[in-house]
Amino acid sequence: MKTALVHDWLLTIGGAEKTLEAIYQIYPGPIFTLLADKKKLGSSSLKQAPIYTSFLQKFPLVKKWYRYYLPFYPLAIEEFDLRNYDLVISSSHAVAKGVITHDSQLHICYCHTPMRYAWHLHHQYMELLEFKGLKRKLANLIFHYLRLWDVSSALRVDYFIANSKATAARIKKYYGKEAHVIYPPVDVGNFKPYTKKEDFYITISRLVPYKRVALIVQAFAEIPERRLVVIGEGPEYHKLLGIAPTNVELLGYLSPQVVKDYLQKAKAFIFAAEEDFGVVMVEALACGTPVIAFGKGGAKEIVKESETGILFPEQSVTSLKEAISRFEKNQDRFDITTLRKKAESFDISCFQKKFKNFVEDKISQFADFKT
Repeated sequence: MKTALVHDWLLTIGGAEKTLEAIYQIYPGPIFTLLADKKKLGSSSLKQAPIYTSFLQKFPLVKKWYRYYLPFYPLAIEEFDLRNYDLVISSSHAVAKGVITHDSQLHICYCHTPMRYAWHLHHQYMELLEFKGLKRKLANLIFHYLRLWDVSSALRVDYFIANSKATAARIKKYYGKEAHVIYPPVDVGNFKPYTKKEDFYITISRLVPYKRVALIVQAFAEIPERRLVVIGEGPEYHKLLGIAPTNVELLGYLSPQVVKDYLQKAKAFIFAAEEDFGVVMVEALACGTPVIAFGKGGAKEIVKESETGILFPEQSVTSLKEAISRFEKNQDRFDITTLRKKAESFDISCFQKKFKNFVEDKISQFADFKT
C-alpha cells in the first residue's frame, strides 16, 4: 500500500513534527508540506524522506514571515496531487487535512487542533495582535473565509485521530465529526529523573502570543524572590526582554541537551497556555520536575492536582502567583517516581502501537467497504 504523509509546514522540530516523525517510522513515505527548511530538522529521521513543498516555498522571505501568507494556505494544500497513493495520513494543526483525495483513497488525519486562530482562540489572537480599523475588518474577513473552508475540508477526512480529549471535543464542536484519542508521542527514554533540584522555575516555549509567556514574566516581576528561566525564541522575544525584571532570564534558543539539563534541575515547570496537549509538560515529568499549568485543555489530562503538579484556574497574574505559592508550601510532597510513571504512559512506543492498530483496523474496514 503506497502511503503519502501530509504536514502543514516543516520549519522547526516541535511536538507536531515529532509526532509526524513517529508516524513516518511506521508508515514511511513522501511528505507533502506547504514549506520546509531541512536545516531546521536537525537529526530528525524526517530528513531521510522525500519532501515536496508547495508554490509558497518560492515566495520571498516566506520561511520567516510564513504566517502572513495564511490566506494562500488552502489553495496551496489543495494543489498537491496525491492520486498515486492508497493511504493518505495528514498531520494537521492548520490546513494539512484539506488535501484533495478521491473515493478509492483512505485519508486518516491526526489532528493536533482545529485551526486555533480561526476558532477557539480567535478573539484572543485578535486582541493580542491589536489590529484596529480597516486592518481588523480585513483580518476578520479572511478568518471568516478560513472558517468556511476549514469546515468544508474536514469532510474530506475519513477518520480523525485527536491528540487529546480537549481536541476531540473541538473536532466534534466545529466539524461535527467523532475523533479517536491517541496522545502524542514523547521520547521519555531521552529524559532522566534528577533529584538535586535547584532554586529556579522554568518555562520552555515558542515566544508567540497565545503561549502567554508574558503572563509568566509579569507574575515573576511581582515575586522578585523567585527566579525564572525562559527558554525559546519567537516574535515576542524583544517584547519580553523589555518587561523582564532582574529575576527573569531570557536565554533564547538553546541546544536540546542544554534545555534538558535546565529542565532536569528546575524545581518546577510553568505552562500558562491553553494548549491542545503540551508535550513539554510530559518531558518535564519525565525529568522528575512537577508542572504548574493553566487548568484548561490538554493540561488537565497530564497534570493531576497535588500529585504531578498544580493547576491554576485563570490566565491571570494573581492566579499564577497563588499556584506558585501553593507549590512552595507543598513541593516536598511531589514524588519523582510518580512523576516519571505518569510520563511513561505517553512514551513513543505506546503511541506507535496504538496508532498502527488504529490505522490497520481502518485499512481493513475500508477494504471491506470497497468490496
